[in-house]
Amino acid sequence: MPQRLDDKTFIDEALRIVCEAERHNAVLRIIGALAVRLHCPDYATLHVSLKRLEEEQSFTDIDLIGYSGQMHRIREVMEDRLRFKISPQALLMRGKERLIYTHHEDLYQVDIFLDRLRFSHDIAFGKDTKEGRLTLDFPTITPTDILLEKIQIHEIAEKDIKDILTILRAHSTSMQEEKDRINAGYISRLLARDWGFWYDAKSNLAKAQDFARRYHESGMLTQQDLEDITGKINELTDILDKESKTREWVKASKRGLSKQWWRSVEELVR
Repeated sequence: MPQRLDDKTFIDEALRIVCEAERHNAVLRIIGALAVRLHCPDYATLHVSLKRLEEEQSFTDIDLIGYSGQMHRIREVMEDRLRFKISPQALLMRGKERLIYTHHEDLYQVDIFLDRLRFSHDIAFGKDTKEGRLTLDFPTITPTDILLEKIQIHEIAEKDIKDILTILRAHSTSMQEEKDRINAGYISRLLARDWGFWYDAKSNLAKAQDFARRYHESGMLTQQDLEDITGKINELTDILDKESKTREWVKASKRGLSKQWWRSVEELVR
């Protein structure tokens, strides 16, 4: 890319896209690190101070999610109204599950996932506005889904640990869907059906707790930050453990680590 954009510009651009889509009845929501920053305004300073990418710039591109049933509207907004470019080859190869756009001046890339995130594990958002999760929040996905997006990563990076700590610090938990709260009940029910996801989520929460202690020792987190975050991790872990598991979960748990339980990077790029 010819120039680097600062955090404010990335945020403004993401909001511009989502708001333009909203004006034309297309549902797009911001995911990833940008969603963390936008959903944690009172803790933006904390997110910045953790130095997510060990440099001044926190973001490198814009990630969004929408519904495949609105593909025509999404493409009209992105290509006709906002002048983003899309590769015909990428559209042919991945167009049913993902749209990959480039800014018309090559300033940044926009990835639009459709219906679900397919990374180490799947996170489904539904296929339409009637039953889907995307309309539960704006302009980002819910804090529940932001947390799920992070804790599903099999080989988690420190930048994602920092996102987990920020989203936990900024939101209280609940056992039901409430605005600006993490729905621990939804997370526990979802993971009770998928042992592999459950295992990686628990591992990542434990890693996040360990990093929180390290950041506290180095002065990056206050004592209050540490107590709040570790308390929420302990609470969420306890809820995950106590949730009744499905037969599929139990069967997979018996296989344990003897068989690969996550989707590899190689599988994602096929």
